[in-house]
Amino acid sequence: METFNTENTIPTVDNSAHPDGPLLDAYSRAVIHAAERVSPSVAYIEVSQRDADRMDPRRPGRSLQGSGSGFLYTKDGYLLTNCHVVHRANRIDVSLSDGRRYRGELIGEDPDTDLAVVRIDAPDLQPAKLGDSEAVRVGQLAIAIGNPYGFQYTVTAGVVSALGRSLRSESGRLMDNIIQTDAALNPGNSGGPLVDSFGEVIGVNTATILQAQGLCFAIGVNTAKFVAGKLMKDGVIRRAYLGVAGQTVPLPRRTTRHLNLPTESGVLIVSVEPDSPAQRAGLQNGDVLVALDTHPVESVDDLHRILTEQHIAVPVRLSILRRFDRIDITAVPEESAPHRK
Repeated sequence: METFNTENTIPTVDNSAHPDGPLLDAYSRAVIHAAERVSPSVAYIEVSQRDADRMDPRRPGRSLQGSGSGFLYTKDGYLLTNCHVVHRANRIDVSLSDGRRYRGELIGEDPDTDLAVVRIDAPDLQPAKLGDSEAVRVGQLAIAIGNPYGFQYTVTAGVVSALGRSLRSESGRLMDNIIQTDAALNPGNSGGPLVDSFGEVIGVNTATILQAQGLCFAIGVNTAKFVAGKLMKDGVIRRAYLGVAGQTVPLPRRTTRHLNLPTESGVLIVSVEPDSPAQRAGLQNGDVLVALDTHPVESVDDLHRILTEQHIAVPVRLSILRRFDRIDITAVPEESAPHRK
């Protein structure tokens, strides 16, 4: 029997006879609500770029075509997408869910985080609401919306499988605090939003492992907020570079009290790149970074925010936990280079 809720136009099915009926209905409603809330913000991005690498005289000026996804995050037409979607594009076309199509302008790109900002000049836009990736928990519902293989506005759902992953971007830099999900992603989903059950963006879909089933990744939205703000202001991001990969970890309360630490979490160093400022300073795998100069470091996002261009070639004091002791070491960050391998 089909019944209708007077407060909601979505029909409901009476599944009371089925033991999993209420659970399935709640899950479906959560996905429907989130998809309907964010879909008007999702964009289909088509790009053209000159094939500068080909030297075939029979095909002079050949243009390559590509596509991906993005989403509006301001009312005045700024979109977030992946850097690899729009890199080297000489034309960007943006299609919205209501059928409108506009020429896009590349505002800035950051290969180190695989993020880019594109702007369109259009009225009556509905931006997505940005959430908080620090509040994401393993096991919570994750919904991906994008345009795989050119099929516009496709919705897939799953859960957050893991947090604190590290991926290497196309520039060679390790991207930290990556969200892993089993919400299916395919080519063309890149740059689309990963949202929670409230329809708030928690990540920017960026990559899949093609040889594996269900391993998909998204850049945390807190990182995206920071990068987007800098790109809107300056068009580029200059940042200091230490040469570590890390993940946010909680600190035992006993340790924070005994050592009088200013934070309840820190950044666990999981790898140190060879011939990097971190290696030269003596940073080791297993160290936990809790402060940089006078700035507490509670998360990977904190570290990214602190390592700005003001710290390039300037000695900094790193406060770390090593074998239950707090020690200070000095490092001299370098400027992050997009070509760093």
